[in-house]
Amino acid sequence: MKAILGRKMGMTSVFAEDGTLYPVTVVEVLPNVVTQVKTLEKDGYVAVQVGYEEKKESRANKAEKGIAKKANTVPHYVSRELRGDEMGSYQLGDLIKADLFQAGDIVDVIGTSKGHGYSGTIKRWHMHIGPKGHGSGYHRGQGSFANNGRYNHGVMPGKHMSGHHGNKSATLLNLLVVKVDAEKGYILIKGGLPGTKKSIVTIRSGVKTVKNKPSVKPLIERVKVEAPKAEAPVEEAPVAEEAKSE
Repeated sequence: MKAILGRKMGMTSVFAEDGTLYPVTVVEVLPNVVTQVKTLEKDGYVAVQVGYEEKKESRANKAEKGIAKKANTVPHYVSRELRGDEMGSYQLGDLIKADLFQAGDIVDVIGTSKGHGYSGTIKRWHMHIGPKGHGSGYHRGQGSFANNGRYNHGVMPGKHMSGHHGNKSATLLNLLVVKVDAEKGYILIKGGLPGTKKSIVTIRSGVKTVKNKPSVKPLIERVKVEAPKAEAPVEEAPVAEEAKSE
């Protein structure tokens, strides 16, 4: 399994040569710098720690500066571990670029879902609304906290209550890679991805088997059309003074 970090930039659509439309999410994929290597002998698992998006040394702490110095690079804003057997071939200081994946690959994308703030039980847990009559004393409450004498000294763990909703790790499986451009540093993935714009996402190889793997049709390349050059004005031949007098 292979993986790389990227930044979700937003959605757009691209067309294939036969007219097929692909709704895609644009993921900015800057080179991931390998800052640490985890080995089976030393750490008990195989992984690499990568840094994404460089930052000034003046804004880094001592730990970040030390890690960057060992990898002969600069500190980064984002630092995460990418696990997988295929990641063990990278060495300290190597660059992982967007061409790690190709158009037509099936990938999983991991991100942090949008937060909904402090929400009630109706929105957070999809509980039923009580009677809407004016005499009802229960409309959008949390329900009974009774526990039949099993846990009299407090609220039973797991009780569905109001609280922070969303803003959790979410994974979308079996997404299709439509296009990869390593020079410009982006990957187009079909469909929407979890998280807000500018949020960090992890793209990894699909962990589930796909029976009918979809194919990507050739996309239309945008061609720059040059504006036609303006023709030079034609100068009129000088007219003799005798002809003017006539």
